[in-house]
Amino acid sequence: MSTRNRFLVGLAGLVGLALVGPAAAQAPIKLGEINSYKVFPAFLEPYKKGWELAVEEVNAAGGVLGRKIEVVSRDDNGNPGDAVRAAEELLSREGASILIGTFPSNVGLAVADFAKQRKVLFIAAEPLTDKIVWDNGNAYTFRLRTSTYMQTAMLVPDAIKLNKKRWAIVYPNYEYGQSATAAFKRLMSEKQPRIEFVTEQATPLGKIDAGAVVQALADAKPDAIFSSLFGPDLAKFVREGQQRGAFKDVAVFNLLGGEPEYLDPLKDEAPDGWYVTGYPWSEIKTPEHTKFLNAYQAKYKDYPRLGSVVGYSTIMSAVAAIKKAGSLDQDKLVAAANGLEVLTPFGMVTFRPIDHQSTMGAYVGRIGVKDGKGYMKEWRFVDGKDSLPSDAEVKKMRPAN
Repeated sequence: MSTRNRFLVGLAGLVGLALVGPAAAQAPIKLGEINSYKVFPAFLEPYKKGWELAVEEVNAAGGVLGRKIEVVSRDDNGNPGDAVRAAEELLSREGASILIGTFPSNVGLAVADFAKQRKVLFIAAEPLTDKIVWDNGNAYTFRLRTSTYMQTAMLVPDAIKLNKKRWAIVYPNYEYGQSATAAFKRLMSEKQPRIEFVTEQATPLGKIDAGAVVQALADAKPDAIFSSLFGPDLAKFVREGQQRGAFKDVAVFNLLGGEPEYLDPLKDEAPDGWYVTGYPWSEIKTPEHTKFLNAYQAKYKDYPRLGSVVGYSTIMSAVAAIKKAGSLDQDKLVAAANGLEVLTPFGMVTFRPIDHQSTMGAYVGRIGVKDGKGYMKEWRFVDGKDSLPSDAEVKKMRPAN
């Protein structure tokens, strides 16, 4: 081969490397997302819009570690087994670097256990069970959303002020509802030792017999009711209870009841005066929320739901962990997630090293009805860090990693 030919061959090789090299370097970082979109669309359709907005913003700003991010999503059908199979596929076939998502608590716990076995970072976006960070906590699982214990603790001060003695409880009979009920009974009994729990109604998720439940509550003659129902179950309970006058002169506390996902469908049937946790999206004027609200409305021509905030914040948490780690090495990612600070539409949150629970707060208030629809009135924001048990208590509940 002549000198000239060798030169041309070498030059072609260099050009080929120049073309291939940057393309390979720019391969996106994949986040493996698992959720129950078909089973819980009211929350998870806005949630997906939230994470899509975050991905768009991150990539428009140059991505992370010089690479764009890509969410590869799978529907778990609300089934723990399907979720674990999806998680395995996302890691093995799709090459996901981090697992994120899940909605129902039993699914979140299953994926958390899988993450522990595979030694991969899992940011649990939405499952609210306390077990995921305490009893079943592990080194690889971090939870974003304000937990059942935290939201219950936020409602308890108002419940104590009312000084009601006879309480009825109604809840969806799976991990989330059981966890919320246990937290409420414990916290109320500590603050008000003479309290009585006159009946508990555990309903199958998505299959409440609202007439029978309301009648059982009425028969018990409670002074107040604590409910952790949500979605269609909550709507049926509200309508049946109002038709029968079951809530007249009875104080009602409901986790999640002020979230637009569940409040808006009730329209003028929204139960005026109920104490709830929720999301008064139109009235929050902080800079971080205003920025998020404007971007969300510009993109979707719609207002955000709480799911939108959770989806957005989940992506920002994953990106912050990758940026802090400076690597996709799992040990470095997990180390970065410990104490990780993330700016969300609800302000700065920290993933606590002691239990991997974020300090995301929640809005607490009462339901009002105006212009034919429900809204949150008399609301206040409660910082998540102020609604958690002491470090000593957490150490007793959480196993050593």
